[in-house]
Amino acid sequence: MELKDKRVLVVGLERTGLETALFCLARGARVTASERRGEDAVGETARRVREAGASVELGGHLPATFLEQDLIVPSPGVPLGIEPLAAARARGIPVWSEIELASRFLRGRLLAITGSNGKTTTTLLAAHILRQAGRKVLVGGNVGTPLISLVQQSDEDTITVAEVSSFQLEAIADGFRPGVAALLNVTPDHLDRHVSMETYSLAKARIFQNQQPDDAAVVNADDPGAAALMPERPRQFRFSRREAVDAGACLDDGRLVFRSAGHAVGLLHRADILLPGEHNVENVLAAACIAVLAGVAPEAIREAVRGFPGVEHRLEFVARIAGVSYYNDSKATNVDAALKSIAAFRGNLLVILGGKDKGGDFSLLSAPLAERARLVLLIGAAAPKIAGQLGGAAPVESAGTLERAVERAFERARPGDTVLLAPACASFDQFRDYEDRGRVFKGLVRRIENRVAAGG
Repeated sequence: MELKDKRVLVVGLERTGLETALFCLARGARVTASERRGEDAVGETARRVREAGASVELGGHLPATFLEQDLIVPSPGVPLGIEPLAAARARGIPVWSEIELASRFLRGRLLAITGSNGKTTTTLLAAHILRQAGRKVLVGGNVGTPLISLVQQSDEDTITVAEVSSFQLEAIADGFRPGVAALLNVTPDHLDRHVSMETYSLAKARIFQNQQPDDAAVVNADDPGAAALMPERPRQFRFSRREAVDAGACLDDGRLVFRSAGHAVGLLHRADILLPGEHNVENVLAAACIAVLAGVAPEAIREAVRGFPGVEHRLEFVARIAGVSYYNDSKATNVDAALKSIAAFRGNLLVILGGKDKGGDFSLLSAPLAERARLVLLIGAAAPKIAGQLGGAAPVESAGTLERAVERAFERARPGDTVLLAPACASFDQFRDYEDRGRVFKGLVRRIENRVAAGG
């Protein structure tokens, strides 16, 4: 694709927007960056983009600017429904996500993973398996490094493993084509932006949109939302921890096996998976299936899974203090993720819930909390809604802040209990992102640990 002298508008100046602007400028595009925030919020980023040669408009989006472009690339956090973007699309101006633009320049093989939950663990595990097998691997997308930042590092021998979100997928065109595309699950999430489950599901399904018959689609057979979206065109593979599959990965008498063309190959034993929770068995099945389709041998998959340490902020063990275990699952940003987090433990839980509501149905937490939780501590803006929808299923305290919740958990916990941060909400009411929330939680736990060690 030729960007030289093209008029490109980058909307939003978070990391993806910055990297996209610099990428297009380096290829001779005439770039304008539009950001609704002012200089005080994005001054350093705006300075970098200006110095590289872009025009920058801050403090709001100017509709006329949107109508003067050859291409518009909104950052993932920018809703596609804002009026200037809608007007540009009506004028026939292409509006592409950054992953669409990046895919037209990436070299080598592209593997993509999406889902409401588990996509980061599955992405990093798949990349870990490939690296352990000696492949040249790049990792990016929604997992932290914008895909467009990986273009210069890619070559014909590269395998790029990309985590992709619904926000990124809803603005692809005809260029984003993964050789292997995996859909892990589809449960309610981001309904504050997508409005309905139908539009959210359709955005997820776009991961398969451009695949051809020789590509592979990998879908969770145990998840109704995902199973319903299996496409017809590419080769079909499924993974399941509940039943045998004709083509794909499943459990067979305690072993993970890959089935294809009537043959089954053993990959590893259930006991080889050190990550807690049944949802992580699904993540391993998905990653193993992807690895087999990428040509990795079973023994390499087994050794890589055994050595995988897990991912920060995802059922991450933090400390054991006075017989009480503390776990950080700050990435449990929706109800389904919190359900899986709670299900990973047998009981005696003190669960910290709350944050910014994303349109979730918190009543779904009532039964597992009634069965497993001794106490629920609520934080953030969604606390009143959560309390109302739980309906007294478990004892509830409103703590307000995470700091107060951790202190109350320490005061109320008994030896053998587990304190679990599984918010079921976004973090943006009190924190920069889920990583910030998780790090604050770990810091608070470490502070208590040090206090107890000092005899306080």
